[in-house]
Amino acid sequence: MASVDRHRQIIDAVRQTGQRSVVELAELTSTSEMTIRRDLEILAEQGLLERYRGGARSLLLRGEEPPFALREHDGLQEKQRIATAVADMIADGEAVVIDSGTTCLGVARALTHRRLTVMPLSLHAANALVGAPRLRLLLPGGEPRPGELALTGPLTEASLAALRFDTAVIGCCGLNASNGLTAYDLADAAIKRAAMASAHRVIAVTEAAKLSRTALAFVAPASALHVVVTGDDAPDDEADALSAAGVVVRRV
Repeated sequence: MASVDRHRQIIDAVRQTGQRSVVELAELTSTSEMTIRRDLEILAEQGLLERYRGGARSLLLRGEEPPFALREHDGLQEKQRIATAVADMIADGEAVVIDSGTTCLGVARALTHRRLTVMPLSLHAANALVGAPRLRLLLPGGEPRPGELALTGPLTEASLAALRFDTAVIGCCGLNASNGLTAYDLADAAIKRAAMASAHRVIAVTEAAKLSRTALAFVAPASALHVVVTGDDAPDDEADALSAAGVVVRRV
């Protein structure tokens, strides 16, 4: 098992039960206790769990967003398919605002060779777009959230209010027809609303699993979205409910 996959399995196991011992994790991953101890030290340094003698415990509270470093390696193939599909929907010459988050980061990477004007709302996406030869890069003001590096606050909102985009690519922590698009962070939710208000078209991007989730902060009703691009295993009932709300749902 590759170390990234093993780390993912360790994190999931610790989150599910709150804590796990080195012996339990070694049995679960079919590897040595020495390897597990090294893995736990690495994950603890990344802030993904708390190490204690003989095991590890979760640092994540219920309803809290998993760390960016963990989400970045989760569902990579699905996120790449989503990013490719969104890039195909954007025409050269468009002005695009790209939300924070790992799926939106994939979209930013898919646009690096395009002739576009792009404003990224995270430093991760900004770094991915710097130096793109045909792309005009606009940077908003704002305060970056630790780890996530999403830009938030009145300076970010003012930057968005001053511009009008053809397309907003918006990520989410939860999305369904009943509760709309939701986020874990209140400041992030405000930025998503401002980005949506500044754009002619709103494309929401989300892994299929998030279509059954609802996070703390309400962003907008599903009817405020024009298109949702998600994984091909998205539940039929959730996709149908979004379609009934007037949203075009693309499963890729």
